Amino acid sequence: MTDISVVPIDRLELSFSSWKWPFAEKRRQDIDTHFAALREKTPELWNGRVLMLRDFAITSGTFRGRFFEKDFASFIAWRDWGFPDPTVKNCFAMGALRGSDGGFILGLMAPHTANADKIYFPAGTPDPDDIVGETVDLAGSVTREVLEETGLTASDFAAESGWIVVLAGARIALMKILNAPVPAAGLRIRILDHLAREDQPELAGIHVAHGPGDLDPRMPPFVTAFLSYIWRQGRER
Repeated sequence: MTDISVVPIDRLELSFSSWKWPFAEKRRQDIDTHFAALREKTPELWNGRVLMLRDFAITSGTFRGRFFEKDFASFIAWRDWGFPDPTVKNCFAMGALRGSDGGFILGLMAPHTANADKIYFPAGTPDPDDIVGETVDLAGSVTREVLEETGLTASDFAAESGWIVVLAGARIALMKILNAPVPAAGLRIRILDHLAREDQPELAGIHVAHGPGDLDPRMPPFVTAFLSYIWRQGRER
């Protein structure tokens, strides 16, 4: 993993435009073979459409970027093969749900997901449903993913203004802090109750992080970098 940078920003300006990805065009047969092998192990994987970032810049407190649409098979092959095209990024938004006691809520991804056994904040790869006109609405993506994964609605938390960008090599995590009016333990109980009623929940469990002692090796580096940044900022105030 390359060095990770954490940058607070005020706003996102994200656009969408069509583009033929040279990597996917040249490696089509290899990509299809790779995805077929993945589906043999995890039949629930679906080759839907996703959005990927073609270029970006951070200027004057604004993250600007341009997305294009591609099939999930191309995305997952690019990821599994070590991100061979460095000009493209996996850029996604995450809902950093925080209880009134400061504890953050993260989910253990279920075995049937593409990130099985990893501990994440609610998130998802952007898709065409996030396109509004010529823009990409990742604030809406966060609200949708939180609902799908935890059962919590926008009335259950207050989104902080601004974002925190975590630049981690081929991955760019756009973190939106969501403050709930109840302690993290109460949120955990409510979410577990929701998961118990789901036929095939995306999450296999809930992890609460109050401080560095709650970091887990199953958390991706961009998640631990974000949490460490928030806790460090809290100590410096």
